Amino acid sequence: MSISSDEVNFLVYRYLQESGFSHSAFTFGIESHISQSNINGALVPPAALISIIQKGLQYVEAEVSINEDGSVVDSRALDSLSLIDAVMPDVISTRKLELRQVAANGQNNCKVEGTNGDDPPVTLIQSNHSEAMEIDGGIEIPPSKATVLRGHESEVFSCAWNPCRDLLASGSGDSTARIWNLSEGQNSSQHQLVLRHCIREGGQDVPSNKDVTSLDWNCDGSLLATGSYDGYARIWSTEGRLVSTLGQHKGPIFALKWNKEGNYILSAGVDKTTIIWDAQTGECKQQFPFHVAPALDVDWQTNTSFASCSTDQSIHVCKLGSDKPIKTFQGHSNEVNAIKWDPSGQMLASCSDDMTLKIWSMKQDTCVHDLQAHSKEIYTIKWSPKNPNTPLMLASASFDSTVRLWDVERGICIHTLTKHQEPVYSVAFSPSGKYLASGSFDKCVHIWSTQTGSLVHSYRGTGGIFEVCWNHTGDKVGASASDGSVFVLDLRK
Repeated sequence: MSISSDEVNFLVYRYLQESGFSHSAFTFGIESHISQSNINGALVPPAALISIIQKGLQYVEAEVSINEDGSVVDSRALDSLSLIDAVMPDVISTRKLELRQVAANGQNNCKVEGTNGDDPPVTLIQSNHSEAMEIDGGIEIPPSKATVLRGHESEVFSCAWNPCRDLLASGSGDSTARIWNLSEGQNSSQHQLVLRHCIREGGQDVPSNKDVTSLDWNCDGSLLATGSYDGYARIWSTEGRLVSTLGQHKGPIFALKWNKEGNYILSAGVDKTTIIWDAQTGECKQQFPFHVAPALDVDWQTNTSFASCSTDQSIHVCKLGSDKPIKTFQGHSNEVNAIKWDPSGQMLASCSDDMTLKIWSMKQDTCVHDLQAHSKEIYTIKWSPKNPNTPLMLASASFDSTVRLWDVERGICIHTLTKHQEPVYSVAFSPSGKYLASGSFDKCVHIWSTQTGSLVHSYRGTGGIFEVCWNHTGDKVGASASDGSVFVLDLRK
C-alpha cells in the first residue's frame, strides 16, 4: 500500500478540524501546503483517519489469513490500494469496496437536476426515508420538506440567509461562496451564483485555492461579505458581482461581521489583528494590533465599538478612533472561541476550550457569571433575539455533544439538550426565539422548543454539520456540511 505525504497531511488536517482544533488545522494546513494537493476533500468522509487505523488492524488480520501454501489471497488488490482510496465512498471501485467493506455511511440515491456552466452538477438528494418517523418525541422531517443542494467541491464551512429574501449564501473549502435562490417558484438547482475567490497572479486572476472561512450579509441584504484563508475579505452584490476586495491582513481571516448601519465591516485574522473596513471605499479605517496570538472572533457592540477574542485567552473591547482597548477581560484559561453581545449590547458572552462560558459587563473587570457545566470545549454561543414575550436566553454548543440553554440573569442552565451523538458545531435561534436549531458532526440537525427543551423536528443529512441558520421569516433552516452539501429544511405545515 503506497502512502503519499500529501495524503497523510490531508488526513491529519481533517482530523484536527473534526476534533475541534480548527485553528491548529488552519496553521497545519498552511505549513503542509494542503491547498496545493489534488485531493478532493468532499470525497473523504468524516473520521477518515480513525477509519484508516481501524482498517490497519483489519489488514493485520488479513495478513494472518493466508492459504495453506502460504500465499496471500488477492495480493494484487492489497498492493494497489492507496491510503486515501481506503476511506473513499463507493465511487472508487467495487473490488476495493469488497476488500475494505467500507460503507459510504448512508450514501443516498442522487438525481442530477442541472448544471451551471463549467461547474460540477448541482444535485438534489432525496432521503431514503419514505415517510415521517417518530424520533423520541421529535418528528423526522420528510424528504418532501428537504432540499439538498450539491455544487461545492469541498467542505462547506458556513452558511447565512439574506435578511430580507430567501437567498442562502454558503462558503466552502473549494475557494468559492455560492448564493442559492430558495424563493417561491424558483428552481434552486438552476439558480445558484458561484462567487469565485481569485488572486492576482502573473497578470491574471486565478483561483486562490483557499477556504472561504466566513460570510455575512449587510443589514438590507444588498451585499455579502466573505472572509477567506487567502487573507482577503471581499464584498459581493446579490447578483454575484465582486464589488470590492479588502486586503490588509497578513494571513487567514477567521471571522467578519457587518455593523448594523452597514457602513463598516469588522474582521479578525491569524495575524493577531482586527480591522474595521469602510464598506463603501474598501479602505482600512483602523487596524487594532492588541492581541498577542491569532484573533478568532469579533462582534459589534455599537456601530463603532466591538469586542474581539483570541487564542491568547483574552478579550478586548475596542472603539474606532481609540489607540488602545477601552476594556480588557481576562479570566479564561484556554483559547476563547467565540464572543457575542446580547441584543442590548450590555452583556458580553464568551466561550472557551477551558469548557466554561462567561458573562461580562463593561461595569466591572471580572466576569458576572462563570458558567461551568459542559465537559468538553465549547465551540460557539448564541443569544436569543430580543422579544418582549420570551425571556432572554443564551445557547451554547459543545464538543461534549450537548447543547445547553441558559437563564443568564440567574446564571443557571435551564435545559440540557442531549440527542446529538458527536460534537455540536452550531446553534441558531429562530427569529421569534421559540425554537433553536443545532447542527452536529453526527450529520443531524435538530430543532428544539426553547420553552420546554423538547425535540420538535429532526433531519439527518449526508455529512457532518458545520453551521445552521434560520431565514428571516422563521420557516426555513439552512445547513452546511462536511461532504460539500448545503440543505434547506422547509418547516411550514
